[in-house]
Amino acid sequence: MENQIYLIKIGNDEINLKILYEDNHIIVVEKPVNIPSQGDKTGDIDMLAIVKQYIKEKYNKPGNVYLGLVHRLDRPVGGVMVFAKTSKAAARLSEQVREKVFKKNYLVIVNGKFEKNKGTLQDYLLKNEKTNMSKVVKEGTKNSKYAELDYEVLKYDKELNLSVLKIDLHTGRHHQIRVQLSSRQHSIYGDQKYGGRGHGKQICLWAYKLTIQHPVSKKEMAFRAVPEKEKSWKILEDIVIE
Repeated sequence: MENQIYLIKIGNDEINLKILYEDNHIIVVEKPVNIPSQGDKTGDIDMLAIVKQYIKEKYNKPGNVYLGLVHRLDRPVGGVMVFAKTSKAAARLSEQVREKVFKKNYLVIVNGKFEKNKGTLQDYLLKNEKTNMSKVVKEGTKNSKYAELDYEVLKYDKELNLSVLKIDLHTGRHHQIRVQLSSRQHSIYGDQKYGGRGHGKQICLWAYKLTIQHPVSKKEMAFRAVPEKEKSWKILEDIVIE
């Protein structure tokens, strides 16, 4: 089953859940922007609760529904997420995350022009728990974590002085893409937290592709969801995204 949309109601909240793929072991969905991956201190509706409610309603399941959260997207970020429908699938997908079999690719709009059309960014990041922000620090700094990503420039708009990048994430650190790019004066458009242009705009960071091994069949599967080419993302109109 692919690309189905279901209206889910939880309390006073309503949301259209877009399902990209589902079988007995996994469910792949498109996370809308500004919804947390899981419940947090805000108490706002979250993806884990939404997908659980969908399973409960569709399959008429009484009581608690099992759903494994194996990865997260930052609240303001939209795109592809996979959830495990069994504990065995959750364990195997979590192992893929650790073994780097689980691959995440992002689209991002950033400030400025890059000297090179392709490159690798390598840094050490330190998270500040009080501010919930991270920063680039020197190697060897206490509690810092290694971060690496590859980027490819898909387009540069001279008039807007904005670049569209495709990101291949090798490590999943806190706010990694946002921090690594902003530390090089290429803040993400709409990212107020890390000095981006576009005050009041939605952050232009989107998880457009997820590649996994199916937890049971072991077959490689790739799932895609591209943002609507409107508002800030209108810049994608003449780009072919693979």
